[in-house]
Amino acid sequence: MNFNLNDHTGAEEEHQQHPYKVLVLGSGPAGLAAALYAARAELNPLVLTGMELGGQAALTHTIENYPGFPEGVGGSQLGELFQKQAERFGTRVEFDTATEVDLSKRPFTVKTYGQEFQTETLIISTGASPTHLNVPGEVELTGKGVSYCATCDGWFFKDKKVAVVGGGDSALEEAIFLTRYATSVTIIHRRDELRAGAILQSRAKANSKIRFIWDTVVTEVVGKDAVQTLKLKNVKTGETSDLATDGLFIFIGHKPNTSMFVGKLEMDAGGYIVADKRMQTSVPGVYAAGEACDPLFRQVVTSAGMGAAAAMQAAKFLEENE
Repeated sequence: MNFNLNDHTGAEEEHQQHPYKVLVLGSGPAGLAAALYAARAELNPLVLTGMELGGQAALTHTIENYPGFPEGVGGSQLGELFQKQAERFGTRVEFDTATEVDLSKRPFTVKTYGQEFQTETLIISTGASPTHLNVPGEVELTGKGVSYCATCDGWFFKDKKVAVVGGGDSALEEAIFLTRYATSVTIIHRRDELRAGAILQSRAKANSKIRFIWDTVVTEVVGKDAVQTLKLKNVKTGETSDLATDGLFIFIGHKPNTSMFVGKLEMDAGGYIVADKRMQTSVPGVYAAGEACDPLFRQVVTSAGMGAAAAMQAAKFLEENE
């Protein structure tokens, strides 16, 4: 992604001495929407991008359900547009990752690998990461046929056979995308019906390159230097089988990237930050938006809306606590 990151070399000491009014963790739709709204309120926010510029949305080949783009828009392109708009109004975007936070007093402290920032309010939009199968061979063959991003790796499987694990929107979207390259795409789902939306189901079932294996899980990924075979088990009959394949794409959900806040913010059993309808967390002045606090909707448009709401509330909080 061609993000244009600002260079503020030489100003770090000043930034550390004078707290930001708003600091945003994460550069996905939630984080950049929050930055846009904070910047429009003349709060000059700082965005620490994290490791994934643009968040998970940037890894999606085409986003068809974001308003204003009737022909769809590339995830990477949408991320760049978000960033340019936020920067236009005074957002500072820095390629860095938070490693530690102190939320015990205001201004809050955010440490990265090489810097330390102070901020009067904090907006957490750290997103979520793919859930793994946790089966033998998965870790060893990641990057050698095992992938969690069809947009990133689909090209490598031109004229090859691949398998997709999952039954939700992401699994079907990525499976359909993979048919551009692969000769066949086998969707393996542990249930006998899909969770994906009706339109995606219709598209997948109508695609001649896609077939389904129902009621089945992957128990092992086999291969020496590349994926060769998947060991499968039918969850209803217990029957086992082997599936020859060149690649395995896993889309079975996500885990929120919130470990840094354990013991510092209220969380639910799944590790998602608990936030009220105003995006306020259990610590006044700290807000959460996007998939760090949303296990339900997980859409670009809802994440962006949550980010906007978080920034609006941060601005109100600053006004009330001047």
